[in-house]
Amino acid sequence: MTTHSLTLHPGGHKMPLLGFGTWKVPKDSTAEIVYKAIESGYRLLDCACDYGNEVQVGQGIKKAIEAGIVTREELFVTSKLWNTYHHKEHVPLAFNRTLKDLGLDYIDLYLIHFPISLKYVPFEERYPPEWGNMQQDPVPVHETWAAMEELVHSGKVRNIGVSNFTAILLMDLLSYAKVKPAVLHIEVHPYLNNADLIKFAQSQGLQITGYSNFGPASYVELGSPAAQNAVPLFKEERLSKIAAHHSKTIAQIILRWLVQNKVAVIPKSSNPVRIAQNADIFNFELSAEEMKTINSMNIPLRLNDPAGYANIPIYA
Repeated sequence: MTTHSLTLHPGGHKMPLLGFGTWKVPKDSTAEIVYKAIESGYRLLDCACDYGNEVQVGQGIKKAIEAGIVTREELFVTSKLWNTYHHKEHVPLAFNRTLKDLGLDYIDLYLIHFPISLKYVPFEERYPPEWGNMQQDPVPVHETWAAMEELVHSGKVRNIGVSNFTAILLMDLLSYAKVKPAVLHIEVHPYLNNADLIKFAQSQGLQITGYSNFGPASYVELGSPAAQNAVPLFKEERLSKIAAHHSKTIAQIILRWLVQNKVAVIPKSSNPVRIAQNADIFNFELSAEEMKTINSMNIPLRLNDPAGYANIPIYA
């Protein structure tokens, strides 16, 4: 399978445009689902300490490598630093735990998960800490970033980046970063196309990974009022029409729209048929008019906002 990719700066590594997300993948089935995803052609795996399943992701990777489906060098593994580990002495602790859980010698991309610093929670007390501890313990981003840079110098991380950062935070980070952020990881779907932020980040040499590609679908089960009140993207009439025209699913249309905008995608599914379908997005192209139609669906509807579930309004 041809790997369509984005070149990361400053390292020059290739990040696949097609990735598989592991958020909300149940622990008891994660290893097998990750194995199936790799078997279906996914080479980017998006993980995080906070997802609580990195041990099982590592088991799936190991099984795929041992089966001869893929080599470690052909995979691109992303993980993220959680909010309770922003102090410079905690960054390497958190990273080494992730590395051990995944069973890997290095990670391709390590991201600051949120621009939110919470009080440290020791591993033996609770791991992953999730949003259990909401006591803020402010750490300047430059301190956390310097510790992230040390991970690159150690050779255990090939690229570093940020997640859920705004343009103004990026501007600040770029003013002092000695190792520039390679990737900005943000919520992107037709109801929140984040066009201005993406344009700015790309102009500064960052590549984009878009999460929650299918919008409300991931958030209805979490009880999100915003998601419950929105028309599901899989029932959106304009998307249905475009999908029918190309004889594709709406999911494939959304993913194709993103990769045509040079945004890496990380859809998640537990269904082997959908896993394979979501990977089948490189044999057709959306017209300029179809791209414009999807761009026009922007509301904007932000679904992952810590103001709602953690009372921390980072987008205010």
